Amino acid sequence: MALCTPGGCHLLTPQIRVFPSTLSPLPAQLPLFHKPNSKILKLTNSTIATPRASMANDNGSPSISASQYTGRIGKVKRVTKETNVFVKINLDGKGVADSSTSVPFLDHMLDQLASHGLFDVHVRATGDIHIDDHHTNEDIALALGTALLQALGDRKGINRFGDFSAPLDEALIHVSLDLSGRPHLSYDLQFPTERVGTYDTQLVEHFFQSLVNTSGMTLHIRQLAGKNSHHIIEATFKAFARALRQATEYDHRRAGTVPSSKGVLSRA
Repeated sequence: MALCTPGGCHLLTPQIRVFPSTLSPLPAQLPLFHKPNSKILKLTNSTIATPRASMANDNGSPSISASQYTGRIGKVKRVTKETNVFVKINLDGKGVADSSTSVPFLDHMLDQLASHGLFDVHVRATGDIHIDDHHTNEDIALALGTALLQALGDRKGINRFGDFSAPLDEALIHVSLDLSGRPHLSYDLQFPTERVGTYDTQLVEHFFQSLVNTSGMTLHIRQLAGKNSHHIIEATFKAFARALRQATEYDHRRAGTVPSSKGVLSRA
């Protein structure tokens, strides 16, 4: 800007005066964006979580919702002049063990069956244990085999076969089984003692023979190593539990068909 006078023209430098009272205070925090009438959306676990049962399993196999699937359950009550036995087994359980048989060592072994097979096993038994444990041991196994038979039903979609080797310290036991409907026991265990506590080691074979007879199972039990009777028996029940778990679980590729070229698996 220039100012001209009779003496000549001169450039003027503009000056701006700022009065603090004329400025509006700045807000403490400026928003990055603003949308008129926008609403705040709050996400909670209840609104974003998806029930696990309705999602696909991590391995890509389809899942079954809890409301559609209650498990395969067998229940048997067996009453004789020698014993009174009740057995309930859920093949699709969580490994809940609840056994009271009046034979402490057998209770311990049934706990192994539940825990390592992930079966829910409920057993109540009384018997003539003032004589010995033979009748109680036998009738529990007969009832358990019958309950297993009930729970399996037509056996559609199951793996059918199970095979497992279980170590317990120096003991190593191999169990192989087939839910074929044909009862057979092949048994080869050698115990260095006649008893574990008050439990007669001969009753182990009798237990599995009784279970095989009523369940319609082909069962092979072999001792690969072992010097301690307790370890040998416990490893046997653990290996049996894991093999039975394999055999009773579903094969999704089979799509609900009977795992037999005959199209039928039954005791008949």
